[in-house]
Amino acid sequence: MSTFNVRSVLLALVASAIAVHAAKSMSLKVTGPELVATVGDLKVTTIVTNTGNETLKLLNDPSSSLSTMPADTFRITGGSSDVVPTFIGIKVKYVPKTAVVSEAYTVLAPNESVTVDHDLSTMYNFTNSGEGTYTFEPLKPFYVVDNSSDDITTIHPDVVAHTAKISGKLAVSRPVVEKRASYNGCSSAQQSEISLAITAAKTYASNALIYLRSHTTPSTRYTTWFGAYTSARHNTVTSHYSNIVSNTLSTFKYDCTCHDTGTYAYVYPDRFGIIYLCGAFWRAPNTGTDSRGGTIVHESPHFLKNGGTQDYVYGQSNCKSLAHTNPSHAIGNADSHEYFAENKPALS
Repeated sequence: MSTFNVRSVLLALVASAIAVHAAKSMSLKVTGPELVATVGDLKVTTIVTNTGNETLKLLNDPSSSLSTMPADTFRITGGSSDVVPTFIGIKVKYVPKTAVVSEAYTVLAPNESVTVDHDLSTMYNFTNSGEGTYTFEPLKPFYVVDNSSDDITTIHPDVVAHTAKISGKLAVSRPVVEKRASYNGCSSAQQSEISLAITAAKTYASNALIYLRSHTTPSTRYTTWFGAYTSARHNTVTSHYSNIVSNTLSTFKYDCTCHDTGTYAYVYPDRFGIIYLCGAFWRAPNTGTDSRGGTIVHESPHFLKNGGTQDYVYGQSNCKSLAHTNPSHAIGNADSHEYFAENKPALS
């Protein structure tokens, strides 16, 4: 072998060793009580550790183990039946790129850990799934932000799940939220901004409904956000916007007490007409991509009364990919509804 080839091989081996040495990796351990006599005591702790050799910037995604918000954070298996516990928490409007700008992330140096406590009784109801032994593990991977470019990728941790036997009371009594006043914790300036957002949301929903009723064959706009056209899926999407248009958004209750900087808004799907607005909402434009008006459109179909959409993916690029790979999920994805309604860039 020539000197040149030997040198090339050695350089390749060194580069490979450096890449392996610098690989990102992390672990997540779920801990908690092994016996729970009432679901009110079902509290677990997640320990997230950077096991690699690079500093990690992990977004505080509301649905991740880094957040204490009562989102759908855990995959729960087991119990005495094939029925999974009922999720009773929140559905969130969240955009990873916005969270990066807001620096809403947790930074972990190599070998550093962060511990987060979670009250699962505010997230899940075990009445239908029954007493039994359950296993708890994270539902989603983590968003990791590149330290030099701010590009976002995902990382799957090595997981140590937790198992607990649950008996006794299987659900906690949820506080009753009165929907009397239109605002809670909102300044006069915020109330004015909400009013403008409501007007924009009404226009978005109405125009989307008009479009869907007049376009009953495949179109670029429809297939971009909802995928391959079928009349059944088209009718489902149309029903969601019809429900939103029938809502009197100005009589909803808007709560401004959420200060999470990386989150736009959230709702409890079974608490119709109450929308909680968070930090990213106030920094958004009134119209356009990921706007205030669009946020209200995003949250409205989350209500069970309006269709009960999910948050399968966030962001325009992910929504487009979902439309291509899984139209059945796309028609039930809240962000897909928002981007279809905002229609920016405009599609015919």
